[in-house]
Amino acid sequence: MASADDLRRFALSLEGTVETPHMDRAAFKVKRIYATLPPDRRTVNLLLTPDQQALKCEVAPDAFAAIPNAWGRQGWTTATLAALTQRELEDALALAWRNATGRPPRRG
Repeated sequence: MASADDLRRFALSLEGTVETPHMDRAAFKVKRIYATLPPDRRTVNLLLTPDQQALKCEVAPDAFAAIPNAWGRQGWTTATLAALTQRELEDALALAWRNATGRPPRRG
């Protein structure tokens, strides 16, 4: 089971990532925000493409869900941390990071 601490540690290990406040959330960004963590620390919203979102939601519907608004139609996806292994969380964060930067992830 993954945790908010795992999320923060891994996100900040990705090259160029900084943590900043975003409304009531913690945001992880490089060129743009690619992940946000709400105050309850149980989920994370990830910057995926619509195709990536559809695949994640189909393969692991207990872990991934489209955000139910216009952001979700653009690919923004909520992941339930308790439903993910650390490896699954790392893979999803790396994918979101890549979507934000347009390049393969390297730990910074």
